[in-house]
Amino acid sequence: MSPFAIQLINGCLPSDIEAEDRNSFQALQNLDALEEIDGLWRLRSLYRIGELFLGKDGRGYVEAQHKEHKDLLIEPGDIGAAKHGDVVVAKRIIARRGRASGKIVLIAKIAFSTAIAYTYRDASGNFEIRDLRTSLPIQASMPGMDLKAFKIGTVLKINNETSEVTEVLGNLDDPKVDEKISLALYDRADLFMAPCVDQAKSVPQSVDRDEHPDRRDLTALDFCTIDPVTAKDFDDAIYFDMERFILYVAIADVSHYVPYFTPIDLEAKKRGFTTYLPHKAFPMLPRELSENICSLKPSVDRLAFVAKIHLDREKLTPTKEEFFEAVIHSKRRFNYDEVDKIIQNNGKETIGNDAQILRYLLPLQKITEKLRAQRLRKGFDFRSEEVRLTIDASHLLTQTTIETGTPSHSLIEECMLLANQAAAKRFKQQDPTKEYGIFRIHEPPELSSMETLLGELSTIGLFVESYEDSPSLIRAIQSEAKKLNLESEVDAMIIKSLKRASYAAHNVGHFGLGFSHYSHFTSPIRRYSDLILHRLIKTQLGNDSEEAEYLLRNIEPLCARVSDLERESTKAEWDFRDRKFARWAQTKIGEEFPAEVIEIGESAKVQLKGEIEGVVAFIKGDNITLFDKIVVKITEVDIAMAMIMAEAVSKRESAQEI
Repeated sequence: MSPFAIQLINGCLPSDIEAEDRNSFQALQNLDALEEIDGLWRLRSLYRIGELFLGKDGRGYVEAQHKEHKDLLIEPGDIGAAKHGDVVVAKRIIARRGRASGKIVLIAKIAFSTAIAYTYRDASGNFEIRDLRTSLPIQASMPGMDLKAFKIGTVLKINNETSEVTEVLGNLDDPKVDEKISLALYDRADLFMAPCVDQAKSVPQSVDRDEHPDRRDLTALDFCTIDPVTAKDFDDAIYFDMERFILYVAIADVSHYVPYFTPIDLEAKKRGFTTYLPHKAFPMLPRELSENICSLKPSVDRLAFVAKIHLDREKLTPTKEEFFEAVIHSKRRFNYDEVDKIIQNNGKETIGNDAQILRYLLPLQKITEKLRAQRLRKGFDFRSEEVRLTIDASHLLTQTTIETGTPSHSLIEECMLLANQAAAKRFKQQDPTKEYGIFRIHEPPELSSMETLLGELSTIGLFVESYEDSPSLIRAIQSEAKKLNLESEVDAMIIKSLKRASYAAHNVGHFGLGFSHYSHFTSPIRRYSDLILHRLIKTQLGNDSEEAEYLLRNIEPLCARVSDLERESTKAEWDFRDRKFARWAQTKIGEEFPAEVIEIGESAKVQLKGEIEGVVAFIKGDNITLFDKIVVKITEVDIAMAMIMAEAVSKRESAQEI
């Protein structure tokens, strides 16, 4: 459900409406489609807001937002200018008999306000403008310009309402256009507007402890950060008090530097997340903040929001959890590789400040190993391999590396999980239905969907004879997959069958992690969700009921917004990866590669094996079985659609023979 729809259904103040929705709100007031109840404006019962779905017969349906409602039928003559995927407001037609029906009175949000397209000429010489999402022809015009004059493959950004070209992004022949395409397809931004930059530059670039007498001074504690070697912003630091068994997780205090409704706040809410491409990050916050005053750099004072977690020495369970604002002074910036080497040689050959930090860091690593083992009794450990791409100066793919979790990753992860749980538990209620805040939720899968997965796996000889529920079935599947040496492949299928984790105002727990309460607290530099949570907790600490009321009144649409933005950011990252794979494959047409079947059907998918990992190609699904080891030949590459086609040459071995 769109954030605007949630506001109109739940009730809102006019001041709560986002800038992009104000015209729609005003239009609905003019239509008398809204009513004011107890100071909040809501959609009248005769109206319905939701996403429009268009069927092949030309009729539309506005999806129901409540279980007691049915989808609203929209006849072709009542659809107007609305298109599939638009968020619309429909007025119910009372006189009609049969299925509940209505007429669209307002398009609240266009599904795709812009199209990304390219110039194309077919084998017969016919000129077209093709939509890059669908490869179908679309209309486009450019004042004072004949689009046929552009070189074939020119990439255009088009306003869908006017069909006018608003920007020329480049040409498909140039690998550097991939970045612009991926960002444009999913509305990801690069540069910040002048008001954001001006605000960021106006922030002092150093911290004076004397100016923050109300904050706890933790500068004497030996905090350290552990991040990738390429990291430029450090939003979390840790310290462990061995004597008192207290873990300190210090997080960049972004909310101190980004007040409500300022240019940076509005832009951060619009972006939602930092988008990471292999060669460059597109940050949520201006770099003047994210890589400087907000970043917990070593050897300088920094403002932090701290989770202080007391642990039971035997059970390692939290006995007390508190949050407060502080000033810290990180003593060391480690990268993951350094810490892994230190763990491997048990801290030998360390000198100076490193030795001081390792007095707690090495024991903490052993503690986090135990914490992880405890967590996996309820949660799941999916063997996911992350493919990292290396891009050269010409924006071409040069190599890939497989990244897996290491002891240093696990050390930081378990500390962050403790802090994230502690933050979520601040909203815990005796009645779970009344728990209201911002939670990171992962709903348990339907047993039926897991049984469907089991049916697919039976084709490769993987069977599970007995199970009680979805968790026990997943564990049984993983156990059988291990026997077949197909752990990572089967885990990938399990992950696809699970529901997607998201943000929600009401807590339902996190199935994958096995946590009853979980949220995102530890990365406010790169996630707007964490910034919201920081603000919420600070209203509790400061007893600010007015600010809390504002946040909680808008928390549900905010959760919907950040969930949508997270998906768009991830899609942009995946799209860019696929474009680089396609350009690499274009240079390999006619070559043969070992591959593994990862999806079967009319158009099956295979994953190529070799020097470049992670490349997926489509093949015809004849006479192949899931996880078959085959040899394929790359036959065709569509650079615009980032699709690789191949044909099976021969079988190497089947999954059952491994």
